[in-house]
Amino acid sequence: MTPHDRRPHDGKPHDRWILRTENTTYAVALAGDGQWAELTAWGPHGVETGPSALDWSRRTHFITPADAAPAEYIPYGLRPFTGADLVAQRPGEERGVWWRFTDATEDGDRALRLVFTDELLGLTAALCYEAVPGTDVILRWTELTCTGDTELRLERFDSAAVNIPAEAGARLTCLTGQWAREFQLTQLELARGRFEMASTQGVPGHAYAPWLAVQDAASPAEGATPTYGIALEWSGNWHITADAEPGGAVRVRAGRLPHESAVRLASGATLTTPRLACAFSPDGLDGLARVWHRYERHLTGDRMDRPRKVLYNSWEATGFDVDAASQLELARIAADMGAELFVVDDGWFTGRPDDTGGLGDWHPDPASFPDGFDHFVSRVRDLGMDFGLWIEPEAISPNSALYAEHPEWVYRVEGRPATLVRNQLLLDLGRVDVQDFVLATLDRLLGDHDISYLKWDMNRPPTERGRPGAGPVERQDLDAAHVAGYLRVLDHLRTEHPHVTVEGCAGGGGRIEHATIARTDVVWPSDNTAPLDRLSIQYGYLHAHAPHTMSSWVTDSPGVFDPRPRSLAFRFVSSAAGVLGIGADIRTWPEERRAEAAEWIARYKEIREVIHHGEVGLLNTPADATCGVQYEEPGGGRVVVTAWNTGRLDGAPLVPGRPARLRLRGLDAAARYRDAASGQVYSGAHLVHSGLPFAWTERYDAELVVLVRQ
Repeated sequence: MTPHDRRPHDGKPHDRWILRTENTTYAVALAGDGQWAELTAWGPHGVETGPSALDWSRRTHFITPADAAPAEYIPYGLRPFTGADLVAQRPGEERGVWWRFTDATEDGDRALRLVFTDELLGLTAALCYEAVPGTDVILRWTELTCTGDTELRLERFDSAAVNIPAEAGARLTCLTGQWAREFQLTQLELARGRFEMASTQGVPGHAYAPWLAVQDAASPAEGATPTYGIALEWSGNWHITADAEPGGAVRVRAGRLPHESAVRLASGATLTTPRLACAFSPDGLDGLARVWHRYERHLTGDRMDRPRKVLYNSWEATGFDVDAASQLELARIAADMGAELFVVDDGWFTGRPDDTGGLGDWHPDPASFPDGFDHFVSRVRDLGMDFGLWIEPEAISPNSALYAEHPEWVYRVEGRPATLVRNQLLLDLGRVDVQDFVLATLDRLLGDHDISYLKWDMNRPPTERGRPGAGPVERQDLDAAHVAGYLRVLDHLRTEHPHVTVEGCAGGGGRIEHATIARTDVVWPSDNTAPLDRLSIQYGYLHAHAPHTMSSWVTDSPGVFDPRPRSLAFRFVSSAAGVLGIGADIRTWPEERRAEAAEWIARYKEIREVIHHGEVGLLNTPADATCGVQYEEPGGGRVVVTAWNTGRLDGAPLVPGRPARLRLRGLDAAARYRDAASGQVYSGAHLVHSGLPFAWTERYDAELVVLVRQ
């Protein structure tokens, strides 16, 4: 970043700054006699011209000015009543920070750093901003430095605060759920008071995603509605708080949570908070989803150029009963259907006949591969497929050789019993020696064998999160140390094994956020693959995350979790909405089903680049009788629509003689679009106004339509 004099040409102090993204403006100004920075405008280019929609002077005067201000970041001390973003103190002294603005550094309208200092306390805080090129996302984070001789105690240290005008109260949209029911799109109205969601599971968790969208409750959720969103880039404990404040605004704060109640910041040390991605769209939740998709394509970088290969995963076919003969039988069938990648899931390593053992001893089981593991891998590759493995690097079984050698490597509290979850314990990945073991294990597997895909799973959270023998400083924030170790290993994979595709998983969707997405190629949103359940999961997921990250399998119907039947077409079209995979026991499929599957796989390969790179529109919801997802190819040459009938399958159209319709979005009204399968030609106006027709029946409950612009 290039420093600039913060005095403009007229010689007066420069107290206003503007950041610009592709389509939006974010304007900040000093306020409170230089004690804090305020948001003055956030929206489409030009929104900064005119009076601020967040003018605090119109609010109540029965609290301090700082409590009513749309402050970008403000400590307890200056903001004593309505919630502070930073709570700091010297140990044994009163809490509170009373800082003043001391410096600004800017790089045009792309980056900004505002510095505030409390000399008496010995604390400097730098508020950092970065506009992400080619997106409508601004990254925000805070750097806290102890400048005094005495360490500081930080009770709260959020990444940032976001102020949003909401005269009629706020409509909050979040993603809630539980294991096997992640990413449920949930809405609530907040007229007054506080809404908070968090995870203390050591991962973002299944119950809430670290993501939130905010709209004025008086506006509709979709259409031309200003919509603001945040997403925290953190793989551990976190929280997001939304306060409906006096005077018509909502203030959202987000940050990580320390393992213990506070963090000690030593003299001369700097704590950098996780980045908070802040996004805006004028086009409702659907428009905000497209902003997040573009941002995640930016995070993926050059790896976006790799086609996401159609995989077959053997877990649901064989479970722990892994042997070369059965795996090769599955591989031959999968290759004949058009799969490009074969992944052996749990059960391939020694001591793993079930979930009671083996974790940590990551060596192929000679009994399962009597001719040698490399011979088995080469036979899979001879079928024309890449080869992949499931692994759970953070897990350890109590009866493993690794545990016998290094019992000190697991999280535990001295003198207390350890809780088994899924018959396993968790390695303390914050320890450097544990990180080195995991790195050596992965380097050995990827170096010794022809493996090009890893599915990284984590099936249990930490429970007794202690590190016996560690000092108070070392064990004060084990959560942050574990995250740092996890990211170190992923970064190593990206650097040392760039050809390897990495899939992220944590018992399904328990660890999906931007730090993970930036370092993996795909993620596993849920262990639930039942057709209608999965449709709801993917609908919520696509509001926050891009389709090129969403691994989705076709499995056997009716499925483990959901008895409602759906056709093979329904399951393939649902999985084609992201990154297509197959997890069924295809050995039991008759030839006609395998042939149908091969046709769907071939169709998917023709349009997957549109799905992974295109602009997405979410059409209706899974609660509607007909819903779908629209993908428009960059440049507008092709439009792909995945569509489903979620209503009754009674052998008749939803309304006799009348097809269901999905109204498409954003098409050129004057252009003509030809259905590549039927040859039917539609005008863009017809598709947007009247909709794309579907005559659903019992045997026809899903479709993948490709429209080619004429």
